[in-house]
Amino acid sequence: MAEPESAVGQHVPDELEAEMASLSSKAVSPDFLVFVEALKARFASSLDAVLLYGSCLRAHEIGEGVADFYIVVDSYDKAYPERYLRQINAWLPPNVFYLEVSRREQKFRAKYAVVSMADFERGTRQWFHPYLWARFAQPSRLLYARDEFVGKRIHRALAYSVITFLESTLPALGSGVVNAEAIWINGLSRTYAAELRPERETRARQLVQLNLDEYSRLTACAAPALAEMLKVLHNGNYQCVIDAAAHRGSLWGWRLRRWQGKVLSVLRLSKAAFTFHDSISYAAWKIERHTGVRVEVTPMLRRHPVLWGLKVSWQLLRRGVMR
Repeated sequence: MAEPESAVGQHVPDELEAEMASLSSKAVSPDFLVFVEALKARFASSLDAVLLYGSCLRAHEIGEGVADFYIVVDSYDKAYPERYLRQINAWLPPNVFYLEVSRREQKFRAKYAVVSMADFERGTRQWFHPYLWARFAQPSRLLYARDEFVGKRIHRALAYSVITFLESTLPALGSGVVNAEAIWINGLSRTYAAELRPERETRARQLVQLNLDEYSRLTACAAPALAEMLKVLHNGNYQCVIDAAAHRGSLWGWRLRRWQGKVLSVLRLSKAAFTFHDSISYAAWKIERHTGVRVEVTPMLRRHPVLWGLKVSWQLLRRGVMR
């Protein structure tokens, strides 16, 4: 299989791929591994990889939260017996599902998103919208890979996520001296704003400061592939080399991503009504958990989940809860 080209037209640095492989292999709580067995049983021979990311990973435990997984399959045709699931997953990846497992009389909850290996590689290298590359430029864990070759492809895609993330967000900073913290706060703030996310404005800063050592290493490893726009300085800082036209173009690009993201978020929320068990209750719970704002779920809106998604999204946008 021919390897897709890098988003920057260069080979991903070996040091960056090795760093992502190291980060993704760090140990996790055994509670997460129970989900892996359930997912292997669910997808059988179509399963390529299982990735853990999100708030439960950062907390190092599931607790009362909902763990976040990405399931990479070799093809949608093999992953689903249902034709409609194959079609909507190919039309607008990923499909999102809910899963509960028990361990030692304790119940754990998770949601998992399903994407093909081809879409995962395209989404981390080529997509204009940051939906995939913004998620996987951040720390994640590869809990299962079918074989060494699949593991290599996942590590390479994770490394490309970092390259795509930096290449897409650095021009918005303009020229000047910056450090890794400023680079990633800028990038995460812009990618969060490109989706309907119930996150407070300080969330990007909190996440970067929580994992600043990791983000600093990723920036240093990725810098050789971004030499035209990011110069390494001797004091650990970086010189952004962005001309005025590129800066203006980047700002317009992020405006377009924000509008694109609103549309895609509503479409994905509507699609989840057909794949995610009790998706409305989950969405309302997550909004309240992240923002403190309670969203009422009426019986009428529960019967019409697409209408609920559109109504609530509009209300939260007007109130400034979602950006």
